[in-house]
Amino acid sequence: QVRLEESGGGLVQAGDSLRLSCAASGEPISTYTMGWFRLTPRKERVFVGGITWNGGRTDYADAVKGRFTISRDNVKRMVYLQMNSLKPEDTAVYYCVLRRQLINTIPIMANEYEYWGQGTQVTVSA
Repeated sequence: QVRLEESGGGLVQAGDSLRLSCAASGEPISTYTMGWFRLTPRKERVFVGGITWNGGRTDYADAVKGRFTISRDNVKRMVYLQMNSLKPEDTAVYYCVLRRQLINTIPIMANEYEYWGQGTQVTVSA
């Protein structure tokens, strides 16, 4: 059983940066694709980005490309989401996710990830 815990959310102004962290526990994560989703005010779970097991591939939603960067440290069992040039439309609850299969792809559908953290709120004011 894998447990995920996000941290690093908060209230910032447009143009600021934040780094979200996701700590995994329960078992190693080194063979699993991981990613980030966000829950919009319309209650939709939207793909933000993902990273393959060894960090060899990343993928991002068009809305965040060039501004957000995902990285991971398998030894520390950590995944990070660096968010720069934040916009009010980035306001959401951000969830760390894990797909517990050895794959070299990055699914973008929420139901392809079995494990979710509890979420961390990011609020960007104009």
